[in-house]
Amino acid sequence: MKYVNLGTSGLKVSRICLGTMTYADASKGLHPWALSEEASQPFYKRAIKAGINFFDTANAYSSGTSEEFLGRAIKKYAKRDEIVIATKVFYDMRPNDPNGKGLSRKAILGEIDNSLRRLGTDYVDLYQIHRLDPETPIEETLEALHDVVKAGKARYIGASSMWAWQFMQALALQKANGWARFVSMQNHLNLLYREEEREMLPLCRDQGIGVIPWSPLARGRLARAADASTDRSETDKFGQYLYRKTAEADRAVIDRVGEIAAARGVSRGQVALAWHFAKPGVTAPIVGATKLEQLDDAIAAVEVTLSPEDVVRLEEPYIPHPVVGFA
Repeated sequence: MKYVNLGTSGLKVSRICLGTMTYADASKGLHPWALSEEASQPFYKRAIKAGINFFDTANAYSSGTSEEFLGRAIKKYAKRDEIVIATKVFYDMRPNDPNGKGLSRKAILGEIDNSLRRLGTDYVDLYQIHRLDPETPIEETLEALHDVVKAGKARYIGASSMWAWQFMQALALQKANGWARFVSMQNHLNLLYREEEREMLPLCRDQGIGVIPWSPLARGRLARAADASTDRSETDKFGQYLYRKTAEADRAVIDRVGEIAAARGVSRGQVALAWHFAKPGVTAPIVGATKLEQLDDAIAAVEVTLSPEDVVRLEEPYIPHPVVGFA
């Protein structure tokens, strides 16, 4: 495994981050394909054995059960100080409580404690805002995150999908007030969705922000032929929202991934992930896996280096897409 700094911070993370939304109680969430705790154990074990030290979850993933599974797996397979735990806050945790969601001071200070309890640890390495909260002043959110860091409950803070101007506004406020600064941006980026290349990626490079893309394989679409489907793709409403309207335009990109994979003698998934490694400023794509061979594929992708010509060919069929994923 290869390791890199998360942006200009001193935190070193594996080139692959394992996303743990898939490892949770399916009965308590919106993901019927989620694996039980028992079924998820081999994935944690193999990831840690392969040198992956970076794991991403969120309080809202299946009502917190993803955090619970992750916390227990780390205790079983690793030493806490050798693992980088990233979790997130924003989405609704208590539907009947108006303060059970969002990024108010009350929500952040309450939810970090809930996440720590579920994870079975006294700190997280990276605490991220899952989305922006339009109902809370950004200054309130940023100061509360600063206080979480100063209390020792989070080592670093990060953000997720938003407009570039909003992210720059937050970074400027943090600097002006001496608050803990965002070190990472978790955004929607892959060969089927490259709108972040217009403003967010240049901003992150300029400001020394680590980029940890979600859905680097476009919910699996880049890892299989355009006409293929899976149980997840048939029931994944969020994935359908992200890509349904551009399915025909995306076919050319998917076909090109297949061509280069065949020519290189590697899998489609390895090619699609290697594209991220070729993008300046991208730290670690967040990979999900429901089959061990998918995880092995992601680990192997770290050793795949695309030529400049490969990158040009992969990007050539892309056409502009509507901006999605901020909600």
